[in-house]
Amino acid sequence: MARHVVAGKGPVGSTTARLLAEQGHEVVVLSRSGGTSTDAVRHVPADAADAEALVRAVGRADVLYNAVNPPDYTTWARDWPPIATALLTAAERSGAGLVMMGNLYGYGRPAGPMTPQTPLAATDVKGRLRAQMWADALAAQQAGRVRVTEARASDFVGPGIPAAQSHLVRQLDTLRRGRRAWVIGDPDVPRSWTHVPDAAATLVELGSDDRSWGRAWHVPSPAPRTQRQALTDLARAMGAPPAKVSGTPWPVLRAAGLAVPLMREIVAIRHQWDQEYVLDAAETTAVFGLSATPWDDVVRATVGAGVPV
Repeated sequence: MARHVVAGKGPVGSTTARLLAEQGHEVVVLSRSGGTSTDAVRHVPADAADAEALVRAVGRADVLYNAVNPPDYTTWARDWPPIATALLTAAERSGAGLVMMGNLYGYGRPAGPMTPQTPLAATDVKGRLRAQMWADALAAQQAGRVRVTEARASDFVGPGIPAAQSHLVRQLDTLRRGRRAWVIGDPDVPRSWTHVPDAAATLVELGSDDRSWGRAWHVPSPAPRTQRQALTDLARAMGAPPAKVSGTPWPVLRAAGLAVPLMREIVAIRHQWDQEYVLDAAETTAVFGLSATPWDDVVRATVGAGVPV
């Protein structure tokens, strides 16, 4: 039985912890607020940005998972660097392999489906930040300090996700009421959507297979769906009126950004929303045998009762 430590108890961290516990591992979840421990999962309060506190909380571990999600989307540049440094430090001192939950921001504007070999060419602040986090982790491995790998996913969908963390989940109440859903960007360009349990399954697999170390992998995700298609599917599954979907004009978002910092952040990543934004996880499937949950099952899980976080 290995000792696995999960930093972060959001949807991805909680689902990852459950999968590890089901496999019979010793599982510890670290979060700022802690939690209620069970026979299967122990919760420990720890500040992920405090390297020394994190080192003490991790102790000895076989695998450390970075499933942290800074709560304020507008302050990534302030919040992420100390967290990333602390997790690298904790992994190095504990001897644990570090499995990072990543995203597609580092690629910047895509020129087609993104693979793990696509250059990290982002020019926006968030994209450069995520690319640098991976570069720092990889440099630590190349220096012989730690083993690292990263699972990169697209926008999350699935059970147990707070509305603020999913572009689709936040529209469920609107759809139930039969109101128009105003979305970011073009509602008719294909996008990848990643089911949270698929992300967790990928993290667990990467942490258990030595072939994962030293590179990034994409989380298997269902075939791309446009925002209009995805919201239409969700409305149908809820028995709601047919979805009415419109894209919020970029001038409106830019004007809103004068007063609302979050809107400025969204405009800065316009490239993620005005053209196809699709990941290719064929290599993950070929090497590890992982596959995406069928889209119809993802839709049913998303509109169902969900899994408590």
